[in-house]
Order: sequence, then structure tokens, then C-alpha cells
Amino acid sequence: MRVRATSIGEPAGGITVLAGGVGAARFLAGLATCVDPASITIICNVGDDFEWHGLHVAPDIDTVIYTLAGLEGEGGWGLRDDSNVALGALGELGGESWFGIGDRDLATHLHRTRMLREGMTLADATAVLATARGVRSAVIPVTNDPHPTVVVTDAGELPFQVYFVQRRASDAVHEIRLPGAAEARPAPGVIDAIHDAELVIVAPSNPFVSIEPILAVPGVRDALARSPARRVAVSPIIGGAAVKGPAADMLRTLGHEVSAPGVAALYRDLIDCFVLDAVDASLVPAVEALGLRAVAVDTMMTDPPARARVAAAVLQAARA
Repeated sequence: MRVRATSIGEPAGGITVLAGGVGAARFLAGLATCVDPASITIICNVGDDFEWHGLHVAPDIDTVIYTLAGLEGEGGWGLRDDSNVALGALGELGGESWFGIGDRDLATHLHRTRMLREGMTLADATAVLATARGVRSAVIPVTNDPHPTVVVTDAGELPFQVYFVQRRASDAVHEIRLPGAAEARPAPGVIDAIHDAELVIVAPSNPFVSIEPILAVPGVRDALARSPARRVAVSPIIGGAAVKGPAADMLRTLGHEVSAPGVAALYRDLIDCFVLDAVDASLVPAVEALGLRAVAVDTMMTDPPARARVAAAVLQAARA
């Protein structure tokens, strides 16, 4: 069911955002100040999910929820001012402690794992966690099924969190594999959210390990390609570099141009408009040569006012 807009400039059919990573969460926090948060549906990447000491950890989902609740840690993940007593004790006992989960953050994973073991789907458990944090937007995992991201490097095939956290994204990436994609099914509401929205935004996320795992779930890419919504993507590359994370390195080692047009080319058949940073304004013709409308604005989200400014600029680009 469509949500009627209440804020100035808010699409009447609601906004759907494909999201993964810290950049996406910060963008969403800004968006929620520009429109009614209840009009936003967020489709989250689950390729980062993994089992840690028997617990189901969903980093991208939690980052979105914590950030929308105004609770995110200083680095963009985890909970602000969290302690690490349990993690330290685990290390003292000889357990693996390379993945930094704080004590209050641990409660999220304990509660989620209990709900899943009692028969709830990941989507249902996510809704419970989001509601408990006061998040009014709908947060939906792209699938309830196992859908891990595997990174192929010179060190072999690595689970994403081993590559990203334990090895600090230090390995050159030669291929991204999504072994569960073919069997995964879109979570209830995912396809409708893309088709029924008036605006779909691809957040400023890593295109390979945040957005592609969403699109790889059968039916999702086709839904976006066929959606009657206005479709906009925001570049995660500014001035030939990633604001955060390994997106630039992945573009390079996977054979793509490390630039905003390099990202736009990955989405050219799925979107209508591409938003790139003002420092890359000279690249607007290169994006437009792909058959897309291009808009250059300041996309740096250095603080809450900047997040809101960027979101407003993206909404304006979508309306133009």
C-alpha cells in the first residue's frame, strides 16, 4: 500500500532505498529529516551477515537501525559509547575477538538469534528490532534466505567479514561470489516496494558488496529495471576515491574505471539519474554519455546538517 506524502517535495508513492554500509545509513538519516520517515522503505544488503560465536550478526541492517535511531558509534557502526567487557573477556578465554561487538550491541545479536531460532524470519526479527529502537521507516532485508558474500583474493576465497574486518580489506579483490543468490527469494514486500514507489534511490554504497548482493536476488534487478518509479543513484566515489571502505580498490582490481562515471556505468540500465559530487562536475558529460541524466552537488556527509543537505539535493535531482 502506498504511503501518502506529508512533507514538502516528498513523493506521494513513497521512497524506496537500496542500502548497505555506513554511507547509506548516513544518507538515510538525512533523508528521514527531509520527508516523513514512515514513507521510506529500506531494502538492506544481507551479504555481510555471518555467524559469530553462534549468533546471527547483520551488520548492514544494524548500522541502518542504529543510525536512524541516532545511536550509531563514532565510526558509523555499533552503538555510541558502548563498552567492550564481554569482548575482552572472550579474548582472555582464547576465543576469537577480532570482530568488535560492544556489550549493548551484543544484546541486539542475542535477541535476533533467539527470535530466529524460535521460527521468526529475518524480516520479522528486523522489524521487531527497528520498532524497539523507535525507527519509523520500514527496514527490510532483501531476503530471509542465506545469501553470503565471498571475496576471491590471492589469499583464497574469504568470507566478507574475514576480508573486511579481520584482514582490514588489505587483499586485492579479483572476484565477488554470491553462492546463495540463485536459491534466495526476495523477502515479502521487497518487489512491491520497488515497483510501487514513486522514487527509488540507490544509496551511496559499495556497488559490488553492498548493492550487487541486493540486485542479485532473483527478481530484484528486473523489478528495478521495470519499475515505473523515478530511479536515482548516488556515487560513493568522489574525486577518484571512496569516502569510506574499499570501493575504489575494488573498482580498480575488478577492471572498472575508478570514478563516478565508472560507478554510473554499473547502473546504467537500472536508473534514470546519477548524482555525483560537485568536485566531479567536469565528469557530468561522461555520465550523460551513458544515457543518464547527471547532477553534480556536494555529497559529503560530514555531520547531520550535511546529511540532510545531501538528501535534499538528491530529492531535488529526482524531481528535476
